[in-house]
Amino acid sequence: MDAAENYEQAVKELEEIVSTLEKGDIPLEKSLELFQRGVALIKYCTGKLDETEKQILQIVEKDGVSSEIPWEPEAQK
Repeated sequence: MDAAENYEQAVKELEEIVSTLEKGDIPLEKSLELFQRGVALIKYCTGKLDETEKQILQIVEKDGVSSEIPWEPEAQK
């Protein structure tokens, strides 16, 4: 992933790859190339989402003092 690329660009490219692969009218070699690029984009996007999740903090008011605790999805509580 180039430094200039960001999450939104990666998702857009991934959507284009999926659309192209779903058509099924490209050579096997090109399909494999696109599949590999898609895997790399998924890893990049997953990493970005993980980073973002770690940055989300929930402010909790306890005994009149604000403290920060890591955000957890409802399913994990």
